[in-house]
Amino acid sequence: MPHENDDPTLPGAAPPGRGVTRRSFMQTLGISAAATSALGGEREATAAVADDTPVLGPGPVPITLRINGKPHTRTVDPATTLLEALRVDLDLTGTKEVCDRGACGACSVLVDGRLTVSCMMLAIDAVGAEITTVEGLARGDTLDPVQESFVRHDALQCGFCTPGLVMASRALLDENPKPTLDQIKKGLSGNLCRCGTYTNVFNAVLEASGQTPIADAEEAMP
Repeated sequence: MPHENDDPTLPGAAPPGRGVTRRSFMQTLGISAAATSALGGEREATAAVADDTPVLGPGPVPITLRINGKPHTRTVDPATTLLEALRVDLDLTGTKEVCDRGACGACSVLVDGRLTVSCMMLAIDAVGAEITTVEGLARGDTLDPVQESFVRHDALQCGFCTPGLVMASRALLDENPKPTLDQIKKGLSGNLCRCGTYTNVFNAVLEASGQTPIADAEEAMP
């Protein structure tokens, strides 16, 4: 059926006396898509010329990661996450893979002092940063105060979440040396403990910060 607004002078318009055919409709789409593609390709080419960032991949590339104060050079696929590089390429298995979705916090490490879930960061994006894993907290045979407190308060059961909780606690105390109980709860809210050892974890952080652990365990429940 003819459309009253059809303009025979427009590209792809139906001839006088005819409606919009499937052929003319697809031809119009094709012209529009080609124009958009051409413009997009021009923008991409311009961006590539203006950006001096080297393109890595698609094959494996050599990278150097500075971890716990030491450089480590490996050849990895550009899609390798920092978590995979730590566990598989560098055998630093203290960092745990649990959800692999950035939701549980078990793989937490410090990247330039900031708490980071390593499963959501590419290893190549960590080049040039100072990375600290749970293995790097101790100084020789001397444990970090957070680690000592976790042991003393038995703040673990299965242990999968423990390294991430230790790193999150360390990051919290680095930012706030004397956090309140509410601040501790908030600071560790991104770390899940499926065994429910939160009370002992809170007490460990309080003691590591030089404060008195809570007397009533029920007060620490989130």
